[in-house]
Amino acid sequence: MDGIIDVLVRHGYLVVFGWVLAEQIGLPLPAVPFLLAGGALAGNGRLSLALVLAAAALASLVSDSIWYWIGRVGGGRVLRWLCRIFLEPDSCVRRTQDAFGRYGARSLLFAKFVPGYNTAAPPLAGIVRMPLLEFLVFTGLGGVIWAGTFVGLGWLFSSQLELAASYATRLGSWLIVLLAIALGAYIAWKFIARQRFLRKIRIARITPAELKTRLDAGEDMMVVDLRHRVDFETEPSIIPGALHLTTEELEARHLEIPRDREIVLYCT
Repeated sequence: MDGIIDVLVRHGYLVVFGWVLAEQIGLPLPAVPFLLAGGALAGNGRLSLALVLAAAALASLVSDSIWYWIGRVGGGRVLRWLCRIFLEPDSCVRRTQDAFGRYGARSLLFAKFVPGYNTAAPPLAGIVRMPLLEFLVFTGLGGVIWAGTFVGLGWLFSSQLELAASYATRLGSWLIVLLAIALGAYIAWKFIARQRFLRKIRIARITPAELKTRLDAGEDMMVVDLRHRVDFETEPSIIPGALHLTTEELEARHLEIPRDREIVLYCT
């Protein structure tokens, strides 16, 4: 622990910049502890509060800009690929698109505080071709708010964090073991919950090949395209004869769905 503090004191701004950049790019390296530590060291007069905040905000802006252009070039498949990394890919795409559709550029102000959305929001801005200047302004402000929150907390509670660091030093390797056990238990719980959910709905699923076979055979079926507006605008092709509406429109347009035949729903 003392070695980490020494590294932060000697190369604090570079460490904060590199760690935040790595986390925002998508690596599993939590940056919050380093923001808190940087703020605590600033509170003790060993680093500059303004420079710590500037390093973190700049790293956030750089990573967001990279993801913006990846989304702009790669299109909707980038978001789906990102969400496959998470343990809840089915809801990741929907949550991201709903938040972006509801708040637009303003969602970038709080995106950093939402796990999953913090990585998915910048490429989504590129996918929907948000103007670059608007994106830079909102994501830049969002990065300052996010970094300022944790750096400020570290600065305010610098003495308490220093005391906590001393306790962590006494625990030594046991602290790493406890953190690893907690993380492993969380991942296992989320994985088991997801598998149980998939088992429940698997019986109600039909593959694209099975659907095509039944449609080609002339079966009287109603196909409803429930893709989000972002997905539909990115890839406007639709199954012939299908009805397109979003989940938000179901209540208002449910009468358009017939009750006298089998109904197949599909989304992303």
